[in-house]
Amino acid sequence: MSERSERPGSMSELRVVAVDGPSGSGKSTVSRAVADALGLEVLDTGAMYRAVTQAALERGLDLTDGDALGELARTVTIVVTDVVLLDGRDISDTVRGPEVTAAVSTVSAHPQVRTVLVARQREWVDARSGGVVEGRDIGTVVFPDAPLKIYLTASEDERARRRQRDEVAAARDTDVTTVADDLARRDRLDSSRATSPLAAADDAVVVDTTAMGKDAVVAHVVALAHASVGVGPVA
Repeated sequence: MSERSERPGSMSELRVVAVDGPSGSGKSTVSRAVADALGLEVLDTGAMYRAVTQAALERGLDLTDGDALGELARTVTIVVTDVVLLDGRDISDTVRGPEVTAAVSTVSAHPQVRTVLVARQREWVDARSGGVVEGRDIGTVVFPDAPLKIYLTASEDERARRRQRDEVAAARDTDVTTVADDLARRDRLDSSRATSPLAAADDAVVVDTTAMGKDAVVAHVVALAHASVGVGPVA
């Protein structure tokens, strides 16, 4: 039996849908829609790592200093809902900007940072007795006993096109080639890091979203949740 299932608020009592996958696979869009359909709250764990990264950049910290970054993660207050708050300040726009995007894989690779944020992610779920949690290590590390683990993927070209559309929508002028190069860089860093690398859990349901519309992906995940997590649709 795992450590998580031995203590109060164990996974057997929690309703968790773990959604993992690389950038541009549709995690945020799908997770929000699935949460709405199931009547659960949603947590974007990537936004938490981005918030720590922005705080580190603002303070001029050495991004290779894991101890300093871990201490920073412990001391800042991060709230992720429809907006991202860092110590009460709305950073929703800048936290998705190119400077944070370029640095977040480096910051999130430090085990000192991940230990702090994983604990907060588990506390978030415990307080709600469940939720839809998206990230890169949710099914493998954060909630290895989650009753439903989804790993979203898509072709590199499709992921780059989606991310480039996001950049245009945010009024950031970036071409598809540049976005594709950045995604490839982040994939290498996230998949090769020693602590909590990006990977599909052995028991995850892999969903290739390349040729699937959002509604089809959401319907598929919701159907799996009804069977696996014990939650029904919102009345």
